[in-house]
Amino acid sequence: MAKRPKPKPRPTDAELAILAILWTLGPATVREVHEALPAAVRRGYTTTLKLMQIMAEKGLAERDESQRSHVYTATANEGEMQDTLVGDLLDKAFGGSAAKLAMRALAREPASAAELAEIRALLARLEGKQGRKRR
Repeated sequence: MAKRPKPKPRPTDAELAILAILWTLGPATVREVHEALPAAVRRGYTTTLKLMQIMAEKGLAERDESQRSHVYTATANEGEMQDTLVGDLLDKAFGGSAAKLAMRALAREPASAAELAEIRALLARLEGKQGRKRR
């Protein structure tokens, strides 16, 4: 019986802010991440350092210790993490209904014209797939 990979732990809000920076910058030092944090969430440098050390222990980030300043890299890409978090939210708050989630999200935060065009294109692709399954 093959072992399934252990799922990555869910990041806290502070860890998610750090991951967002790592996704934007790519591999980065604690100093680079700390300076890129928005002022609203930035605490002291040592707090950022400790959070990133914890993230490495949890498997949310990898630490390269080959240089004096350790370099951190996110272990999951942004899309993978979004899929995980949306899946959790979908199950916990919307009873598994993607439609309810989408309607609530769009009612709360209206989409731009470009975003609505992307949504329409996605819906058209999904409808096309369903049409082919019925045949």
